Amino acid sequence: MPVRAMENLVEPRPRARFLTTLLLLWLAGTGLRLTILAVPPVIPLIHDGLKLNATQIGILTGLPSMLFAFAAVPGSLLIARLGVRTALVVGLAVTAIGGALRGAMPDVMWLYAMTILMGAGVAVMQVTMPPAVRAWFPDRIGFATAVYTNGLLIGEILPVALMLPLVLPLVGGSWQWGFVIWSVPVAVIAMLIVALAPAAANGQTSTPSRRWWPDWNSHLIWRLGIMLGTTNATYFATNAFLPDYLRGNGQGEWISAALAGLNIGQIPASFLLLAIAGRLERKAWPYVVSGLLCVISTGGIVFGSGAWIVAAAILQGFANAVILILILALPPLLSAPDDVHRVTAAMFTISYSCAVIVPIISGLAWDLSNTASLAFAPIAICGIILVILAPAINHVRPAGS
Repeated sequence: MPVRAMENLVEPRPRARFLTTLLLLWLAGTGLRLTILAVPPVIPLIHDGLKLNATQIGILTGLPSMLFAFAAVPGSLLIARLGVRTALVVGLAVTAIGGALRGAMPDVMWLYAMTILMGAGVAVMQVTMPPAVRAWFPDRIGFATAVYTNGLLIGEILPVALMLPLVLPLVGGSWQWGFVIWSVPVAVIAMLIVALAPAAANGQTSTPSRRWWPDWNSHLIWRLGIMLGTTNATYFATNAFLPDYLRGNGQGEWISAALAGLNIGQIPASFLLLAIAGRLERKAWPYVVSGLLCVISTGGIVFGSGAWIVAAAILQGFANAVILILILALPPLLSAPDDVHRVTAAMFTISYSCAVIVPIISGLAWDLSNTASLAFAPIAICGIILVILAPAINHVRPAGS
């Protein structure tokens, strides 16, 4: 057989493996948010069904963030012992099981417990994604990060856009069965990764002596963690209180559009950063601009009405996505291959420790003052903190340098 003919037979195989692995990375990104973002559209139903107050809603929304913080370092240990692929599958499986069981019993403590289980699974997945990028696409880190982040953003949009108009009618209006529906694709993604993900990435990263405890003295992880924390807090707290705020103001018909806008607004940022992230990730001005946009958009949500609230939500989603993508690309870029999971775990621990308290504070502000708009004051403060901390990005150095 001629050499050129043989090349034509061989070359498609690496290309197919590349595309398959890229698709798996994108699907894993969607699994990071599908079960979590199924909650905001049905918060009014949960509120009425379980007789929850605003503080309890804040706790429900803050629990995943708490687990993202507490389970990040154990996730690093899991990667060190089992490898990237196995750890990712474990995270997906736990997420699917916990997500599906959240409505199995009509009890708030059961809902909290299963939300904790689900959050632990997502925490493991989040820590696994940057090492997966480094292991599967060592020469395309920025591009691969943008790909899985795009999947994450799609995973945020689908539940908030489809839960009320499509999923709930299919399950007879039951938010409990709605949670089951959104857990099914997460389980399917886990099975696909078992069958198709590169085995080499797993084998190269699972040695008993591999380090897993973060270097808490690293300035890198603290700077990244706090800045990411302001963004996470803004996003999760807005998702938590926007539905009840709109319903209380007599604008309940805008709930689905506003939540969808908050998440759809992130998609343009995802594609924009796909092209220019490399030129922005070490500059302060994108963070300053995004922080100011978060403050402005929060004001638009509080003081606007109708379509203006949707526009403000879209603007906030765009600003949040810019920060998220820029920061998530940094651990695999700035860390040694065997340290990516440690830096990522520490960054998530710090960032979600910052984020977990904001929804609770927002709920307390609402309950104690009986003024719904005050729930958004801590959210605006997060944008201000981001602007203050932004210059620190110019001084980021690789861990251990």
